[in-house]
Amino acid sequence: MLELGRDEKVVLAFKRALEIAEKIKQCTKEYDGFVKGISGIFVEPGASGSLTRGKIEILPTGRNFYAVDPTSLPTEAAWKIGVKTANKLMEYYLEKHGRYPESIGEWLWSIDAYKADGEQIAQILYFLGVKPIWINGSVRGLEVIPLEELKRPRIDVVVRISGIVRDTLPNYIYLIDEAVSKVAALDEPVEMNFVRKHYLEHVSKLSELSVDKELALCRVYCAPPGAYGAGVNYAVEASAWQDDEDLVKAWIQWSSYAYTRKHFGKQAVEALILNLKTVDVVTRNHISDEHDIFNCCCYFSYHGGFYNAVKSLGKNPEIVVVDTKDISATEVREMKDEIERIVRAKLLNPAWISEMKKHGYRGANEFSRKILHLYGWQATTKLVDKWVFDGIARTYVLDEEMRMWFKENNVYAVEEIARRLFEAYERGLWQADEETIEKLREVYSELEGILEDEMIGDIQGGAIDIYTMNDVENWSENAKNVSEAWEKLK
Repeated sequence: MLELGRDEKVVLAFKRALEIAEKIKQCTKEYDGFVKGISGIFVEPGASGSLTRGKIEILPTGRNFYAVDPTSLPTEAAWKIGVKTANKLMEYYLEKHGRYPESIGEWLWSIDAYKADGEQIAQILYFLGVKPIWINGSVRGLEVIPLEELKRPRIDVVVRISGIVRDTLPNYIYLIDEAVSKVAALDEPVEMNFVRKHYLEHVSKLSELSVDKELALCRVYCAPPGAYGAGVNYAVEASAWQDDEDLVKAWIQWSSYAYTRKHFGKQAVEALILNLKTVDVVTRNHISDEHDIFNCCCYFSYHGGFYNAVKSLGKNPEIVVVDTKDISATEVREMKDEIERIVRAKLLNPAWISEMKKHGYRGANEFSRKILHLYGWQATTKLVDKWVFDGIARTYVLDEEMRMWFKENNVYAVEEIARRLFEAYERGLWQADEETIEKLREVYSELEGILEDEMIGDIQGGAIDIYTMNDVENWSENAKNVSEAWEKLK
Protein backbone atom coordinates (compact mmCIF):
# COMPACT_ATOMS: atom_id res chain seq x y z
CA MET A 1 0.00 0.00 0.00
CA LEU A 2 2.91 2.33 0.78
CA GLU A 3 4.34 1.84 -2.73
CA LEU A 4 0.89 2.43 -4.25
CA GLY A 5 0.61 5.66 -2.28
CA ARG A 6 3.93 6.86 -3.66
CA ASP A 7 2.89 5.97 -7.18
CA GLU A 8 -0.33 7.91 -6.75
CA LYS A 9 1.63 10.96 -5.60
CA VAL A 10 3.91 10.70 -8.63
CA VAL A 11 0.93 10.43 -10.97
CA LEU A 12 -0.81 13.40 -9.33
CA ALA A 13 2.37 15.48 -9.45
CA PHE A 14 2.88 14.59 -13.12
CA LYS A 15 -0.73 15.49 -13.89
CA ARG A 16 -0.35 18.80 -12.06
CA ALA A 17 2.85 19.55 -13.98
CA LEU A 18 1.08 18.93 -17.29
CA GLU A 19 -1.76 21.28 -16.23
CA ILE A 20 0.75 24.00 -15.37
CA ALA A 21 2.64 23.49 -18.64
CA GLU A 22 -0.62 23.87 -20.57
CA LYS A 23 -1.46 27.06 -18.64
CA ILE A 24 1.97 28.50 -19.48
CA LYS A 25 1.47 27.67 -23.18
CA GLN A 26 -1.84 29.56 -23.08
CA CYS A 27 -0.11 32.78 -21.97
CA THR A 28 -0.14 33.83 -25.64
CA LYS A 29 -3.66 35.01 -24.78
CA GLU A 30 -1.97 38.30 -23.83
CA TYR A 31 -2.30 39.42 -27.46
CA ASP A 32 -5.96 38.42 -27.80
CA GLY A 33 -6.81 39.97 -24.45
CA PHE A 34 -5.18 43.27 -25.39
CA VAL A 35 -6.93 43.48 -28.75
CA LYS A 36 -10.29 42.58 -27.17
CA GLY A 37 -9.80 45.19 -24.48
CA ILE A 38 -9.07 48.10 -26.85
CA SER A 39 -11.93 46.93 -29.06
CA GLY A 40 -14.44 47.09 -26.21
CA ILE A 41 -15.05 43.33 -26.33
CA PHE A 42 -15.59 41.25 -23.17
CA VAL A 43 -12.32 39.96 -21.70
CA GLU A 44 -12.54 36.83 -19.58
CA PRO A 45 -11.79 37.58 -15.90
CA GLY A 46 -8.99 35.85 -14.01
CA ALA A 47 -7.16 35.94 -10.70
CA SER A 48 -3.95 37.88 -10.00
CA GLY A 49 -1.21 37.31 -7.48
CA SER A 50 2.31 35.95 -7.14
CA LEU A 51 3.53 32.77 -8.83
CA THR A 52 6.19 32.48 -6.12
CA ARG A 53 3.33 31.81 -3.67
CA GLY A 54 2.15 28.89 -5.82
CA LYS A 55 -0.83 30.79 -7.27
CA ILE A 56 -1.04 28.81 -10.50
CA GLU A 57 -4.62 30.00 -10.93
CA ILE A 58 -3.28 33.36 -12.22
CA LEU A 59 -2.25 31.55 -15.42
CA PRO A 60 -2.88 31.99 -18.25
CA THR A 61 -2.23 35.73 -18.28
CA GLY A 62 -4.07 37.93 -20.72
CA ARG A 63 -7.32 37.87 -18.81
CA ASN A 64 -9.03 40.81 -17.12
CA PHE A 65 -7.50 40.18 -13.74
CA TYR A 66 -9.00 41.16 -10.42
CA ALA A 67 -6.82 41.71 -7.37
CA VAL A 68 -8.24 39.54 -4.63
CA ASP A 69 -11.39 38.51 -2.80
CA PRO A 70 -10.83 40.32 0.53
CA THR A 71 -13.29 38.06 2.35
CA SER A 72 -10.97 35.09 1.75
CA LEU A 73 -8.09 36.67 3.69
CA PRO A 74 -6.17 35.34 5.41
CA THR A 75 -6.38 32.06 3.53
CA GLU A 76 -5.86 28.84 5.47
CA ALA A 77 -2.46 28.41 3.80
CA ALA A 78 -1.47 31.99 4.76
CA TRP A 79 -2.61 31.30 8.32
CA LYS A 80 -0.02 28.53 8.63
CA ILE A 81 2.74 30.88 7.50
CA GLY A 82 1.46 33.62 9.81
CA VAL A 83 1.59 31.27 12.81
CA LYS A 84 5.04 30.06 11.81
CA THR A 85 6.50 33.56 11.43
CA ALA A 86 4.83 34.85 14.61
CA ASN A 87 6.45 32.00 16.53
CA LYS A 88 9.83 32.76 14.95
CA LEU A 89 9.56 36.42 15.91
CA MET A 90 8.64 35.55 19.50
CA GLU A 91 11.49 33.03 19.68
CA TYR A 92 13.90 35.66 18.35
CA TYR A 93 12.85 38.12 21.05
CA LEU A 94 12.79 35.49 23.81
CA GLU A 95 16.30 34.36 22.99
CA LYS A 96 17.60 37.92 23.00
CA HIS A 97 15.71 39.34 26.00
CA GLY A 98 14.58 36.36 28.06
CA ARG A 99 10.93 37.40 27.96
CA TYR A 100 8.04 37.74 25.54
CA PRO A 101 7.53 41.11 23.84
CA GLU A 102 4.50 42.91 25.28
CA SER A 103 3.62 44.60 22.01
CA ILE A 104 4.64 44.27 18.37
CA GLY A 105 4.62 47.31 16.10
CA GLU A 106 3.56 46.15 12.63
CA TRP A 107 3.84 48.10 9.40
CA LEU A 108 1.19 46.50 7.23
CA TRP A 109 0.80 47.33 3.54
CA SER A 110 -1.49 46.06 0.80
CA ILE A 111 1.04 43.72 -0.83
CA ASP A 112 0.24 41.36 2.06
CA ALA A 113 -3.20 40.85 0.55
CA TYR A 114 -2.40 41.10 -3.13
CA LYS A 115 0.69 38.89 -3.19
CA ALA A 116 0.80 36.94 0.07
CA ASP A 117 -2.86 36.02 0.73
CA GLY A 118 -2.82 37.68 4.16
CA GLU A 119 0.26 36.16 5.80
CA GLN A 120 0.97 39.26 7.89
CA ILE A 121 -2.64 39.81 8.98
CA ALA A 122 -2.58 36.13 10.02
CA GLN A 123 0.58 36.80 12.03
CA ILE A 124 -1.08 39.77 13.75
CA LEU A 125 -4.18 37.75 14.67
CA TYR A 126 -2.07 34.92 16.05
CA PHE A 127 -0.08 37.32 18.24
CA LEU A 128 -3.41 38.39 19.73
CA GLY A 129 -4.38 34.76 20.24
CA VAL A 130 -7.35 34.55 17.88
CA LYS A 131 -8.04 32.42 14.82
CA PRO A 132 -10.21 33.05 11.74
CA ILE A 133 -13.35 30.99 11.18
CA TRP A 134 -13.50 29.89 7.54
CA ILE A 135 -16.75 28.90 5.85
CA ASN A 136 -16.43 27.81 2.21
CA GLY A 137 -13.11 29.63 1.93
CA SER A 138 -14.36 32.94 3.36
CA VAL A 139 -13.48 34.38 6.78
CA ARG A 140 -16.78 34.64 8.67
CA GLY A 141 -15.55 35.58 12.12
CA LEU A 142 -12.87 35.00 14.76
CA GLU A 143 -12.52 32.55 17.61
CA VAL A 144 -10.38 33.06 20.67
CA ILE A 145 -7.60 30.51 21.14
CA PRO A 146 -7.60 29.40 24.83
CA LEU A 147 -4.44 30.18 26.82
CA GLU A 148 -3.91 26.47 27.53
CA GLU A 149 -3.72 25.88 23.78
CA LEU A 150 -1.73 29.05 23.09
CA LYS A 151 0.88 28.21 25.77
CA ARG A 152 2.15 31.80 25.95
CA PRO A 153 0.81 35.30 26.69
CA ARG A 154 -1.39 37.17 24.25
CA ILE A 155 0.89 39.72 22.57
CA ASP A 156 -0.47 43.21 21.93
CA VAL A 157 -0.05 44.86 18.52
CA VAL A 158 0.11 48.41 17.15
CA VAL A 159 -0.53 48.39 13.42
CA ARG A 160 0.38 51.25 11.10
CA ILE A 161 -1.45 50.50 7.85
CA SER A 162 -0.87 52.13 4.48
CA GLY A 163 -3.51 54.31 2.84
CA ILE A 164 -4.13 51.60 0.25
CA VAL A 165 -4.93 49.06 2.99
CA ARG A 166 -7.33 51.58 4.50
CA ASP A 167 -9.07 52.23 1.19
CA THR A 168 -9.15 48.75 -0.36
CA LEU A 169 -8.98 46.33 2.59
CA PRO A 170 -11.25 47.70 5.32
CA ASN A 171 -11.86 44.10 6.40
CA TYR A 172 -8.27 44.10 7.74
CA ILE A 173 -9.22 46.97 10.05
CA TYR A 174 -12.42 45.23 11.16
CA LEU A 175 -10.65 41.91 11.84
CA ILE A 176 -7.96 43.51 14.01
CA ASP A 177 -10.52 45.65 15.85
CA GLU A 178 -12.76 42.65 16.50
CA ALA A 179 -9.80 40.59 17.72
CA VAL A 180 -8.57 43.31 20.10
CA SER A 181 -12.08 43.87 21.49
CA LYS A 182 -12.57 40.14 22.14
CA VAL A 183 -9.18 39.67 23.77
CA ALA A 184 -9.31 42.83 25.93
CA ALA A 185 -12.64 41.64 27.40
CA LEU A 186 -11.30 38.24 28.50
CA ASP A 187 -11.10 37.49 32.22
CA GLU A 188 -7.41 36.56 32.19
CA PRO A 189 -4.36 37.58 34.26
CA VAL A 190 -2.76 40.69 32.76
CA GLU A 191 0.65 38.98 32.71
CA MET A 192 -0.87 36.49 30.24
CA ASN A 193 -2.91 39.03 28.31
CA PHE A 194 -0.88 42.10 27.40
CA VAL A 195 -3.76 43.48 25.33
CA ARG A 196 -5.96 43.64 28.42
CA LYS A 197 -3.07 44.99 30.51
CA HIS A 198 -2.47 47.90 28.14
CA TYR A 199 -6.18 48.51 27.59
CA LEU A 200 -6.76 48.99 31.34
CA GLU A 201 -3.72 51.27 31.62
CA HIS A 202 -4.78 53.34 28.62
CA VAL A 203 -8.40 53.73 29.79
CA SER A 204 -7.10 55.21 33.03
CA LYS A 205 -4.64 57.56 31.31
CA LEU A 206 -7.07 58.73 28.62
CA SER A 207 -9.66 59.48 31.32
CA GLU A 208 -7.12 61.71 33.06
CA LEU A 209 -6.53 63.52 29.77
CA SER A 210 -10.29 63.85 29.07
CA VAL A 211 -9.88 61.83 25.85
CA ASP A 212 -12.50 59.36 24.54
CA LYS A 213 -11.88 56.12 26.50
CA GLU A 214 -13.06 54.01 23.57
CA LEU A 215 -9.78 54.85 21.83
CA ALA A 216 -7.99 52.68 24.40
CA LEU A 217 -9.05 49.73 22.23
CA CYS A 218 -7.73 51.15 18.96
CA ARG A 219 -4.68 49.37 17.54
CA VAL A 220 -4.88 50.38 13.86
CA TYR A 221 -3.57 53.78 12.75
CA CYS A 222 -3.09 55.52 9.42
CA ALA A 223 -3.03 58.92 7.74
CA PRO A 224 -6.30 60.90 7.69
CA PRO A 225 -8.93 59.81 5.15
CA GLY A 226 -7.86 60.79 1.65
CA ALA A 227 -4.19 61.22 2.59
CA TYR A 228 -1.28 58.83 2.05
CA GLY A 229 2.21 58.45 3.46
CA ALA A 230 3.96 58.88 6.79
CA GLY A 231 5.46 62.36 6.35
CA VAL A 232 9.00 61.51 7.43
CA ASN A 233 10.23 61.17 3.85
CA TYR A 234 9.18 64.75 3.07
CA ALA A 235 11.01 66.09 6.10
CA VAL A 236 14.16 64.09 5.34
CA GLU A 237 14.26 64.94 1.64
CA ALA A 238 13.68 68.66 2.31
CA SER A 239 16.24 68.70 5.18
CA ALA A 240 13.33 69.98 7.28
CA TRP A 241 14.37 68.50 10.61
CA GLN A 242 16.83 69.32 13.35
CA ASP A 243 16.72 66.25 15.58
CA ASP A 244 14.99 62.90 16.06
CA GLU A 245 11.97 64.46 17.76
CA ASP A 246 11.23 66.55 14.67
CA LEU A 247 10.97 63.33 12.64
CA VAL A 248 8.88 61.72 15.40
CA LYS A 249 6.37 64.57 15.34
CA ALA A 250 6.11 64.35 11.56
CA TRP A 251 5.46 60.59 11.77
CA ILE A 252 2.86 61.00 14.53
CA GLN A 253 1.11 63.89 12.76
CA TRP A 254 0.66 61.66 9.69
CA SER A 255 -0.07 58.44 11.60
CA SER A 256 -2.32 59.45 14.48
CA TYR A 257 -5.72 58.70 12.94
CA ALA A 258 -7.59 55.82 14.57
CA TYR A 259 -9.37 53.21 12.45
CA THR A 260 -11.87 50.87 14.11
CA ARG A 261 -15.33 49.54 13.33
CA LYS A 262 -16.75 52.69 14.92
CA HIS A 263 -14.15 55.35 14.08
CA PHE A 264 -12.79 55.60 10.57
CA GLY A 265 -10.15 58.28 10.67
CA LYS A 266 -10.58 60.00 14.04
CA GLN A 267 -7.43 61.76 15.20
CA ALA A 268 -6.14 60.08 18.36
CA VAL A 269 -2.68 61.46 19.10
CA GLU A 270 -2.67 60.56 22.80
CA ALA A 271 -3.91 57.01 22.20
CA LEU A 272 -1.22 56.42 19.56
CA ILE A 273 1.58 57.70 21.81
CA LEU A 274 0.37 55.49 24.69
CA ASN A 275 0.43 52.51 22.34
CA LEU A 276 3.93 53.37 21.10
CA LYS A 277 5.19 53.32 24.69
CA THR A 278 4.43 49.59 24.93
CA VAL A 279 6.15 48.49 21.70
CA ASP A 280 9.15 46.14 21.95
CA VAL A 281 9.62 45.21 18.27
CA VAL A 282 8.89 47.07 15.03
CA THR A 283 8.49 44.78 12.03
CA ARG A 284 7.09 44.20 8.57
CA ASN A 285 6.95 41.18 6.26
CA HIS A 286 9.30 41.05 3.27
CA ILE A 287 7.67 38.77 0.73
CA SER A 288 9.77 39.31 -2.39
CA ASP A 289 13.13 40.67 -3.53
CA GLU A 290 11.35 42.30 -6.46
CA HIS A 291 11.52 45.33 -4.15
CA ASP A 292 14.06 46.33 -1.54
CA ILE A 293 14.26 48.84 1.32
CA PHE A 294 15.99 51.45 -0.88
CA ASN A 295 13.42 51.24 -3.68
CA CYS A 296 10.97 53.71 -2.20
CA CYS A 297 10.97 56.44 0.44
CA CYS A 298 8.02 54.72 2.14
CA TYR A 299 10.30 52.05 3.61
CA PHE A 300 12.33 54.37 5.83
CA SER A 301 9.42 56.78 6.31
CA TYR A 302 6.95 54.20 7.65
CA HIS A 303 9.23 51.55 9.16
CA GLY A 304 12.20 53.71 10.19
CA GLY A 305 9.83 56.47 11.33
CA PHE A 306 7.88 53.98 13.46
CA TYR A 307 11.10 52.73 15.10
CA ASN A 308 12.36 56.28 15.69
CA ALA A 309 9.07 57.24 17.38
CA VAL A 310 9.23 54.28 19.78
CA LYS A 311 12.94 54.79 20.50
CA SER A 312 12.43 58.50 21.20
CA LEU A 313 10.08 57.50 24.02
CA GLY A 314 13.07 56.08 25.90
CA LYS A 315 12.65 52.49 24.74
CA ASN A 316 15.21 50.32 22.99
CA PRO A 317 13.03 48.38 20.53
CA GLU A 318 14.16 45.80 18.03
CA ILE A 319 13.64 46.63 14.35
CA VAL A 320 13.42 43.65 12.04
CA VAL A 321 11.98 42.27 8.83
CA VAL A 322 10.26 38.90 8.67
CA ASP A 323 11.55 37.43 5.42
CA THR A 324 8.94 35.20 3.76
CA LYS A 325 10.14 35.30 0.15
CA ASP A 326 10.90 31.57 0.49
CA ILE A 327 8.04 30.22 2.57
CA SER A 328 9.99 27.01 3.23
CA ALA A 329 12.79 29.01 4.90
CA THR A 330 11.24 32.04 6.60
CA GLU A 331 13.51 34.04 8.91
CA VAL A 332 13.65 37.07 11.16
CA ARG A 333 16.40 39.48 10.10
CA GLU A 334 17.62 42.54 11.99
CA MET A 335 17.27 45.77 10.02
CA LYS A 336 20.99 46.49 10.20
CA ASP A 337 21.64 43.18 8.46
CA GLU A 338 18.92 43.92 5.90
CA ILE A 339 20.45 47.32 5.13
CA GLU A 340 23.88 45.76 4.60
CA ARG A 341 22.41 42.88 2.56
CA ILE A 342 20.98 45.32 0.02
CA VAL A 343 24.08 47.54 0.08
CA ARG A 344 26.26 44.57 -0.83
CA ALA A 345 23.79 43.13 -3.35
CA LYS A 346 23.20 46.42 -5.16
CA LEU A 347 24.72 49.75 -4.18
CA LEU A 348 28.31 48.46 -3.81
CA ASN A 349 28.00 45.53 -6.20
CA PRO A 350 30.03 46.19 -9.41
CA ALA A 351 27.78 43.85 -11.44
CA TRP A 352 24.60 45.70 -10.41
CA ILE A 353 26.24 49.10 -10.96
CA SER A 354 27.33 48.02 -14.45
CA GLU A 355 23.79 46.97 -15.38
CA MET A 356 22.30 50.23 -14.07
CA LYS A 357 24.80 52.28 -16.09
CA LYS A 358 23.35 50.76 -19.26
CA HIS A 359 20.19 52.78 -18.56
CA GLY A 360 21.99 56.12 -18.81
CA TYR A 361 20.05 59.02 -17.30
CA ARG A 362 17.50 56.68 -15.65
CA GLY A 363 20.26 54.50 -14.20
CA ALA A 364 21.95 57.55 -12.67
CA ASN A 365 18.63 58.57 -11.15
CA GLU A 366 18.29 55.09 -9.64
CA PHE A 367 21.73 55.43 -7.98
CA SER A 368 20.78 58.83 -6.55
CA ARG A 369 17.36 57.68 -5.35
CA LYS A 370 18.63 54.58 -3.55
CA ILE A 371 21.42 56.54 -1.84
CA LEU A 372 18.90 59.17 -0.71
CA HIS A 373 16.80 56.38 0.83
CA LEU A 374 19.92 54.87 2.46
CA TYR A 375 20.46 58.28 4.03
CA GLY A 376 16.80 58.22 5.16
CA TRP A 377 17.40 54.93 6.96
CA GLN A 378 20.38 56.46 8.76
CA ALA A 379 18.34 59.53 9.71
CA THR A 380 15.59 57.39 11.26
CA THR A 381 17.50 54.40 12.69
CA LYS A 382 21.24 55.24 12.93
CA LEU A 383 21.98 51.70 11.70
CA VAL A 384 24.14 52.54 8.67
CA ASP A 385 27.81 51.91 9.47
CA LYS A 386 30.65 54.24 8.47
CA TRP A 387 32.02 51.75 5.92
CA VAL A 388 28.79 51.97 3.93
CA PHE A 389 28.99 55.75 3.45
CA ASP A 390 32.75 55.48 2.84
CA GLY A 391 32.02 52.98 0.07
CA ILE A 392 29.29 55.19 -1.44
CA ALA A 393 31.66 58.19 -1.51
CA ARG A 394 34.50 56.21 -3.14
CA THR A 395 32.27 54.43 -5.67
CA TYR A 396 29.95 57.19 -6.84
CA VAL A 397 31.66 60.54 -6.22
CA LEU A 398 35.42 60.16 -5.79
CA ASP A 399 35.94 57.64 -8.58
CA GLU A 400 36.94 59.71 -11.65
CA GLU A 401 35.62 57.25 -14.24
CA MET A 402 32.24 57.06 -12.51
CA ARG A 403 32.12 60.83 -12.20
CA MET A 404 32.75 61.23 -15.95
CA TRP A 405 29.89 58.81 -16.62
CA PHE A 406 27.57 60.92 -14.45
CA LYS A 407 28.66 64.11 -16.24
CA GLU A 408 27.78 62.56 -19.58
CA ASN A 409 24.48 61.04 -18.45
CA ASN A 410 23.01 62.91 -15.45
CA VAL A 411 25.19 65.34 -13.53
CA TYR A 412 22.27 66.28 -11.27
CA ALA A 413 22.28 62.76 -9.80
CA VAL A 414 25.92 62.88 -8.68
CA GLU A 415 25.41 66.38 -7.29
CA GLU A 416 22.52 65.03 -5.18
CA ILE A 417 24.63 62.10 -3.96
CA ALA A 418 27.50 64.38 -2.96
CA ARG A 419 25.14 66.81 -1.23
CA ARG A 420 23.53 64.02 0.83
CA LEU A 421 26.97 62.80 1.86
CA PHE A 422 27.79 66.31 3.07
CA GLU A 423 24.50 66.44 4.96
CA ALA A 424 25.18 63.08 6.61
CA TYR A 425 28.60 64.36 7.67
CA GLU A 426 27.33 67.73 8.95
CA ARG A 427 24.57 66.05 10.98
CA GLY A 428 27.01 63.57 12.54
CA LEU A 429 25.37 60.63 10.75
CA TRP A 430 28.62 59.76 8.96
CA GLN A 431 31.91 59.91 10.84
CA ALA A 432 34.00 60.58 7.74
CA ASP A 433 37.69 61.43 7.98
CA GLU A 434 38.79 64.94 7.01
CA GLU A 435 40.76 63.72 4.00
CA THR A 436 37.63 62.20 2.46
CA ILE A 437 35.60 65.35 3.16
CA GLU A 438 38.28 67.54 1.61
CA LYS A 439 38.26 65.43 -1.56
CA LEU A 440 34.45 65.65 -1.64
CA ARG A 441 34.65 69.43 -1.38
CA GLU A 442 37.02 69.59 -4.35
CA VAL A 443 34.76 67.39 -6.43
CA TYR A 444 31.67 69.33 -5.39
CA SER A 445 33.23 72.63 -6.45
CA GLU A 446 33.77 71.10 -9.87
CA LEU A 447 30.15 69.86 -10.02
CA GLU A 448 28.83 73.25 -8.92
CA GLY A 449 30.73 74.88 -11.73
CA ILE A 450 29.10 72.54 -14.26
CA LEU A 451 25.63 73.19 -12.84
CA GLU A 452 26.11 76.96 -12.79
CA ASP A 453 27.02 76.86 -16.48
CA GLU A 454 23.92 74.82 -17.31
CA MET A 455 21.28 76.31 -15.03
CA ILE A 456 19.69 79.69 -14.43
CA GLY A 457 18.71 80.54 -10.86
CA ASP A 458 19.80 79.56 -7.38
CA ILE A 459 21.65 76.34 -6.69
CA GLN A 460 21.44 74.81 -3.23
CA GLY A 461 25.11 73.86 -3.22
CA GLY A 462 27.04 71.93 -0.62
CA ALA A 463 25.66 73.89 2.33
CA ILE A 464 22.45 72.37 3.70
CA ASP A 465 19.74 74.80 4.83
CA ILE A 466 18.00 73.17 7.79
CA TYR A 467 14.59 74.30 8.98
CA THR A 468 11.86 72.71 11.11
CA MET A 469 8.14 73.11 11.83
CA ASN A 470 9.03 75.90 14.25
CA ASP A 471 10.22 77.96 11.26
CA VAL A 472 6.98 77.57 9.28
CA GLU A 473 3.91 79.13 10.88
CA ASN A 474 1.25 76.96 9.18
CA TRP A 475 3.19 73.77 9.80
CA SER A 476 3.74 74.66 13.45
CA GLU A 477 0.06 75.52 13.93
CA ASN A 478 -1.16 72.30 12.25
CA ALA A 479 1.11 70.19 14.42
CA LYS A 480 0.38 72.03 17.67
CA ASN A 481 -1.78 69.23 19.15
CA VAL A 482 0.91 66.67 18.29
CA SER A 483 3.65 68.71 19.98
CA GLU A 484 1.52 69.27 23.08
CA ALA A 485 0.58 65.59 23.41
CA TRP A 486 4.18 64.53 22.84
CA GLU A 487 5.54 66.83 25.53
CA LYS A 488 2.83 65.67 27.94
CA LEU A 489 3.23 61.93 27.43
CA LYS A 490 6.81 61.21 26.38
